[in-house]
Amino acid sequence: MTRTEPAPGTETHPPPSAGTAVGTRILRDGLLWSAGIALLLLSVAVAVTIGPARISVPDVWSVVASHLGLGEGRLTPIRDGIIWNLRMPRTVLAAVCGAGLAVCGTVMQSLLRNPLADPFVLGVSSGASTGAVVVVVLGVGGGAVSISGGAFVGALCSFALVLLLSHTLGGSTDRVVLSGVAAMQLFSALTSFVVMTAADAEQTRGVLFWLLGSLSGVGWGDVWTCSAVLAVTLLICLGHARTLDAFAFGQDAAAALGVHVARTRIVLLCATALLTAALVSSAGAIGFVGLVLPHAARALTGSGHRRLLPVTALAGAVFLVWVDTLARTVLDPQEVPVGVVTSLIGVPVFVLILHRTRRSA
Repeated sequence: MTRTEPAPGTETHPPPSAGTAVGTRILRDGLLWSAGIALLLLSVAVAVTIGPARISVPDVWSVVASHLGLGEGRLTPIRDGIIWNLRMPRTVLAAVCGAGLAVCGTVMQSLLRNPLADPFVLGVSSGASTGAVVVVVLGVGGGAVSISGGAFVGALCSFALVLLLSHTLGGSTDRVVLSGVAAMQLFSALTSFVVMTAADAEQTRGVLFWLLGSLSGVGWGDVWTCSAVLAVTLLICLGHARTLDAFAFGQDAAAALGVHVARTRIVLLCATALLTAALVSSAGAIGFVGLVLPHAARALTGSGHRRLLPVTALAGAVFLVWVDTLARTVLDPQEVPVGVVTSLIGVPVFVLILHRTRRSA
C-alpha cells in the first residue's frame, strides 16, 4: 500500500492540545478582565472631573494618593473636599451599584430560567420603597432610623414575605416569581397609600426623587457597606458558578447532576436579595441595569458563569458610572434621577437585544 503525499498548500496540522486551548482561554479572559478594570478606573477618574469646578485627572489621582497615604496633597482644601467628599464617593457608589445590580440580574435570570428576571423580581425594591416612605412621611423611628435604614428593613420584610409565600405554595421557580409579583404589588400599594394620605408636597417630591433612584448625598459609609455586601455576594455566586450553569438546563437536570436544588436556591436568593436591599437602601430603585447588562455580557463571554459574573460586574459598574455622570450634569444645576436615565437608555438597548436574539434564533 503506497502512502499518498498531501497536495501542496493542503498540509495537515495536529489539532491543538487541550492544554493549549485552556491556556488561550485563560489568556483571553485575563485580557478581558484587565481591560475592564482599566476602563473602570479610567471612567471613575474622568467622571470625577466632570462638573462645575475645574478638576483634572492628575488632580484626582493626587487626592486619592494623599488620602491613601501614598503622597502629599497639592490641592486646596476646597478642591480636595470636592473630589474626596462629594464626587468620589458618589462615583464609586455608582460603580458598586452598577456591578451589584448586574450580578443580581445575572443570577436571577439563570436561577429562575427567565430572561426577563431582574434584581427587583422578588419585590425587594417595593419593600424598600415602603420602608423609606414610612420613615420619611410617618416619622417611624423618631429620627433614630434613617431613610436608608427604613428602606433596608422594608426590603428584608418584602423578601421574607416572598419566601413565606413561595414555600407555602410549593417552592417551585414559578411560585417564587409569582410570590415576588404579589409582594411587589402589595408594597407598591402600601407606598402609594401612605404618600397620598399623609405626605405633604415637599415630602412627596423628595420621596418620588428617591424612588426613581438617586446617588446624591451619599458618603463613604454607604460605599463601604455596599462594597462589603457586593464582595461577599460575588464570592458566593462565583462559588456556585457551576451550579448556576446546571440550572440553565432546569432544576430537574440540576438535581440529576447532584445539585441540592432547594438549598442552593435559598442561598442564592438570600444573597442576591441582601445585596439588592443594601443597594436600594443607599441609591433607590435603579431599573434596567440588572435586566440589560447580563444579556450584553453574555454576548462577550458566553453563558458560563465563572467568566460571565466578573465581566457583567465590570460592565454594570462602567455603565452606571457614566449614567450617573450624565444624570447630574445634563440639566445642571438640576439633577435627573438616575433611574430615569437608565430606563431611557435601557429600553432601546433591550429592544435591540431582543431583535438580535430573534434574528439569531
